[in-house]
Amino acid sequence: MKQYPSRLKYKKYHKPSKSNLFLYEQKSVTTVKGSIGLKALENKRITYNQLEACRKSIRRTLKKNGIVFLRIFTYHSITKKPLASRMGKGKGSHNIWIAPIKKGQIICEVNIFFLGKFHIGKKALESGSTKLPLQTKIIYNIY
Repeated sequence: MKQYPSRLKYKKYHKPSKSNLFLYEQKSVTTVKGSIGLKALENKRITYNQLEACRKSIRRTLKKNGIVFLRIFTYHSITKKPLASRMGKGKGSHNIWIAPIKKGQIICEVNIFFLGKFHIGKKALESGSTKLPLQTKIIYNIY
């Protein structure tokens, strides 16, 4: 997975405000591709490293019993000026890439190949949720 977007309209944006984070997600509230999903229960910012650690943990637990779909992408950058630099001389360089998460948003989904192995998918999502800095809930969408 790529850490940052390949093209941006502008090089650097304003830092995303925290007031936007107190809204509920209304678009991605159910699973689309997978049968089990990981839903956020609070508003936070997730960095690329946290998202990648979650994906690797889920993948390691699943082995060959299913496939992982990430529903979020780190598209917003936080800039930082170097230490001991004087005032002025423009905005700092990109420091970290984040994805602002709203309450109720689906973070990732797991599609289990075998119907009797839902406990493996649940265990995988539990191990992945420990890598994230927010409270999550496992939701099921059995068709």
